Amino acid sequence: MNNDNVRKILADNVRLLRTKRRFSQEAIADMANIGQNQVSEIENEHSNPSLDTLIKIANAFDVDIVELFRL
Repeated sequence: MNNDNVRKILADNVRLLRTKRRFSQEAIADMANIGQNQVSEIENEHSNPSLDTLIKIANAFDVDIVELFRL
């Protein structure tokens, strides 16, 4: 699996979790204590978020970090 595939999986899962919970990008950014632009960049496959950022996002969704990369 290459980097593009991983970014696509992450983008899809973050967007899916966010929309299922009816959160805006701004809301999840606030909950994760990151910038809204960072959420947008992740969802649009333009970001390589740090492990710390991924942990914050997973915690905001109340899921294990593995769920962000599940196929």
